[in-house]
Amino acid sequence: MKNLTFALYFGNRGFFPERLIAGARDEMKQAVESLGISTLMLDPSATRYGAVETSAEGEVYAEFLKLNAGKYDGVVLCLPNFGDENGAIRALRDCGVPILIQAYPDEIGKMDFNSRRDAFCGKLSVMDVFYQNKLPFTVFEPHTVHPLSETFTQQLKDFAAVCSVVRSMKRLTVGAIGARTTAFKTVRFDEITLQKYGITVESLDLSQLFHKVAALDTGSKKVQDKIARMTSYTNFGCCPPAKTETISKVAVAIDDIIEEYKLDCLSLRCWNEFEEMLGISPCVILSELNDRGFAAACELDVLNAVPMHALSMASGMPSTCLDWNNNYGDDPDKCILFHCGPVPQTYMTGKGDITDHKMFAKAYGEGCGWGTNEGRIKPFPFTYASAKTENGKLIFYLGEGEFTDDEIEKEFFGCGGVAHIEDLQRKMLTIGKNGYRHHVSVTAGLYQRAVEEAFRTYLGFDII
Repeated sequence: MKNLTFALYFGNRGFFPERLIAGARDEMKQAVESLGISTLMLDPSATRYGAVETSAEGEVYAEFLKLNAGKYDGVVLCLPNFGDENGAIRALRDCGVPILIQAYPDEIGKMDFNSRRDAFCGKLSVMDVFYQNKLPFTVFEPHTVHPLSETFTQQLKDFAAVCSVVRSMKRLTVGAIGARTTAFKTVRFDEITLQKYGITVESLDLSQLFHKVAALDTGSKKVQDKIARMTSYTNFGCCPPAKTETISKVAVAIDDIIEEYKLDCLSLRCWNEFEEMLGISPCVILSELNDRGFAAACELDVLNAVPMHALSMASGMPSTCLDWNNNYGDDPDKCILFHCGPVPQTYMTGKGDITDHKMFAKAYGEGCGWGTNEGRIKPFPFTYASAKTENGKLIFYLGEGEFTDDEIEKEFFGCGGVAHIEDLQRKMLTIGKNGYRHHVSVTAGLYQRAVEEAFRTYLGFDII
């Protein structure tokens, strides 16, 4: 909901009590602004009652939106009474943002001709005409809801997440730093398909990054500031000072690339050149990026960097890329989600410990993999997603689960947590049989409904 603004629209139909509009203007403004979302409202003198009924009044509202172009992220279409669908389509057909349709409920005991709203019926008429005109819109259950109810508060929160995702995904630039490692054919993707959806991939060779690292002076303010940032971010106590300096230089260079290419998110080839040529693992660099809300996936997984960004925009929280990694005993609905150390500190039980990457120490020799941020993921509900490109389509899956407080033995390498996901075994079959990767993107909170609405209704993504 950060920095969002909603334009508020109020429908009217003269057969029904127009006196209800003034109260709706106050109540809807209160409901939206109580969540920290700004509002834009047509002046009440611009049309009758500050609402829209006729096509002419619809033109007035459309002009109001033109004058405020770029200042609003969504429209809340409020029906205090039946409303008029002709004025609504004229007003909003070119708004270019998500539209939430809300209808006031009638009350038993207030069903006389001077009080009855009939917004239950009017909402269907507006939806029908929008459908005929191929104007996308959002509706949630229940069909009618009062703006000051807890139910509508949740609807607004979900709609805010929808708007945040749509705003950030219509034009997206993702960095792919390094080539896909030969061993991981699982992270293949189609750039042309992504471009069709407005997602631009900026590809850089690792040599460009390493050249930037080599040009940095350890004593420079940028590097010293980054050393201070990294060593305060997590526990570098066991990390050799020279490795801390190299990690910090790489972090500075990646920050520079983000700024130079105006990246919205990135994926990084994290092995084996980092380990063999620089003697580090970049895990903690990705962790710190993720913790400040910049989605950064490892193993050059562009198709998890993209859903990571979307999830983070929906939740307003960090995201991370994890492996579907281990069963958890005999529990069919639990598994261990893990990665070497890109998990944001926000999602960990405490500060992590920078260690020498155990897998790379075994493969390439001890001391070459300093940079893993080891620890455990704390309990919280989460939303997960991943994506693939296939036959010219970008196709996601989405779901929800919960990290538990189940223990993982201290000898378990990296940063992991036990996840409980209903019907996990069937979902694993679906993921595997439909060609999805071994990675999954995660953010805190339950946002599946909002993300699915943004993807399907406004962005044209496919979802299984």
